[in-house]
Amino acid sequence: MMLRRPRRNRQSEAIRNLVAETQVTVKDFIFPVFLTEGQNKKIAINSMPGIYRFSLDNLLKEIEECLNLGITSFAPFPQIEESSKDKYGKESYNTKGLYPSAIREIKKQFPEACLFTDVALDPYSSDGHDGIVENGQILNDETLEILGKMALAQAEAGADMIAPSDMMDGRIKYLREILDSQGFTDVGILAYTAKYASAFYGPFREALDSAPKFGDKKTYQMNPANVREALVEAALDYAEGADMLMVKPALAYLDVIKTLHDHFDLPIAAYNVSGEYAMIKAAAANGWIDGEKAMVECLTSIKRAGAKVILTYFAKEFGSKQ
Repeated sequence: MMLRRPRRNRQSEAIRNLVAETQVTVKDFIFPVFLTEGQNKKIAINSMPGIYRFSLDNLLKEIEECLNLGITSFAPFPQIEESSKDKYGKESYNTKGLYPSAIREIKKQFPEACLFTDVALDPYSSDGHDGIVENGQILNDETLEILGKMALAQAEAGADMIAPSDMMDGRIKYLREILDSQGFTDVGILAYTAKYASAFYGPFREALDSAPKFGDKKTYQMNPANVREALVEAALDYAEGADMLMVKPALAYLDVIKTLHDHFDLPIAAYNVSGEYAMIKAAAANGWIDGEKAMVECLTSIKRAGAKVILTYFAKEFGSKQ
């Protein structure tokens, strides 16, 4: 006779829902959105079905639709015209530029929207790298000065949290001190703590036209083979004042998410990146998988691994089906 039958807790949907250990809701999401110059633009991104580059007027409409679905947090990323790019990314701290202007307008129209703004050089750099390039090398400390100016421009525009994605050493402490010295003590920092040199970023780089003009990013983004190194990065970001620690990508790095969750008492975020989104969309379009079920399963796995916050391009689709 079997006294213990685990299947008894699976026998109906009602019971399965009662004992579910992990539940994903729109409150878990930050929705990455793409911004471009101009007016009345909604440009499809071929490798990311259902995702678009918006001019600000249409981005405001998109944000309003998302707010009505219960999605309250957004991570805008700007596509910068090639003519505005240079070696030092000076457009990144132009307070009248595309990005700060958009942040101000979004916060003006929707003060309840929480904005996580991107701090990195690559959208603004003529070299396409996250740091200043000299003789083929990415300069760390010299880049920090640019990142500081960029962070201040975003904070002044109304960013709720800045999200440095550059992976330069020491940037969390540098940015925290800059923000605090200028009175922005309430602006948080979501650190891209363990950002890996991944093959899953391709569609994002298409969306922003921000691929490196030469080489790769392996001297500053992490080696996909390493997890213990993520503990080093996390310990530094924690000590330097980060408010959240993020792992990017998510699905191939669930063990890293769990490792950080188990070792640190800060909220752990994970970025369900463009390539992960594109794979599910492509397989679903070919009839190979059920796209909606795969979406929910993947998002659940990310939260189950320990992510409190999930950046995902599925946010609006998920919200519209709830």
